[in-house]
Amino acid sequence: MKKLMLGLFAVSLVACNNAEPVNYVLFNGTIKNPNSKSLTILDGSNKPVRQIKVSDTGAFADTIFNANGYYAFNDGKERSEIYLQDGYELTLDMDAKEFDETIKYSGNGSDVNNYLSQKFMTKEKAGSTFQLYSMDEDKYLSTMNTLKEDLEKSLENVDAKFAKQEKVNLNYEHLNHLTQYEPAHGYFTKNRDFKVSESFPNAIEGIDLNNEEHYKLYNSYKGIVGYGFAKVARENAKKNGTSYETEAIAHLKELKSDVIKNDILNGFVRQVSVMNPNAEALYKGIMEISTDEKLKERLTKQYNAILTLAEGKDSPVFVNYENNAGGTTSLADLKGKYVYIDVWATWCKPCKDEIPHLKKVEEKYHDKNIEFVSISIDEEKDHELWKKMIKDESLGGTQLMADAAWGSKFVQEYQINGIPRFILIDPTGKIVKSYAPRPSDKKLIELFDGLKI
Repeated sequence: MKKLMLGLFAVSLVACNNAEPVNYVLFNGTIKNPNSKSLTILDGSNKPVRQIKVSDTGAFADTIFNANGYYAFNDGKERSEIYLQDGYELTLDMDAKEFDETIKYSGNGSDVNNYLSQKFMTKEKAGSTFQLYSMDEDKYLSTMNTLKEDLEKSLENVDAKFAKQEKVNLNYEHLNHLTQYEPAHGYFTKNRDFKVSESFPNAIEGIDLNNEEHYKLYNSYKGIVGYGFAKVARENAKKNGTSYETEAIAHLKELKSDVIKNDILNGFVRQVSVMNPNAEALYKGIMEISTDEKLKERLTKQYNAILTLAEGKDSPVFVNYENNAGGTTSLADLKGKYVYIDVWATWCKPCKDEIPHLKKVEEKYHDKNIEFVSISIDEEKDHELWKKMIKDESLGGTQLMADAAWGSKFVQEYQINGIPRFILIDPTGKIVKSYAPRPSDKKLIELFDGLKI
């Protein structure tokens, strides 16, 4: 009987050894006080790749296929980094009321993921974003170097293959952080002219910025590549007296990796806009070198829409917008006058910062052939807040409320994705400037005077 059992064990062992390697992760666990009925798995670009149902008791279980690398999970309120590798059988236990402090993994892959949960806590102890970037240069570098060393030491008891990979990641995270110190320190200390010393480390020196494998794997490496790319383009534009867009396209042509090239180009797409005087050159450059057909199709549609907003084209119109003074107003009602439109909202601080300047401009041109129109894109729930602000701030001109906030046809056709936005239309309804200067910009008065308003 013992021989038979031993034989069965041997057969079983051979069968296991000959099994095909699995291509999935088994992920399960229990969440106390869950924040939602699902967990979302996010990739390095923060895109959802998997939705996992969480029961009323907080239990969940799922199989995640072909997900090798750094990810994160979001419970509807908070998120945490997670590393997935084919063959892992991970069990997560945590209390969502004490999210980061209670994360605990067990099972195959738990050493790696317990390290990642503690990594966040270690970073948090080093200081908040504000605290770190507000430090003077020497203290900042000392703190960041110590943080990197502490995290590397904590890898001593973690799977060797992951530890080797994670040390590369830590180095990229460290360098990426350094690239942000100068602008971030200037911002947080309100010293916009701040420059790092000559001895400050050059974060991209000696770094291969064309490593496709690392670009796919490490999110911080993407940041370093983006920084290095922009730095070269800015420096060449200054040296050659050309535009940033021209040098950016020229530099992109030199990149060997289509993956990196197309990803950077995808980030450039939003700069093909009515506010960019070099939009045409940028559009043509992207179309020439991109190998992403979906990107090119989307960009062409976007660029054709921009052409409809060129100077001299018929302006998109708004119809029957609620007028705070009573009744409704349409753009057609204002024909015969120049129309200067301010698209704003009560929650928008930069919009409110323009109010004193707008009042001065309105006063200067109150008896001229121009109508000042402010269009609020507040949601319907903030209707009364809109009316109250008009009264409290003694807002002048024609105060209108768009019919569907951001979704309003006028807003969409003008491609407004950020406010405040200012538009100037001539007395015949033609576009003068689809992206006009702000009231605080002296160029606005120069524009009005040039039109002899």
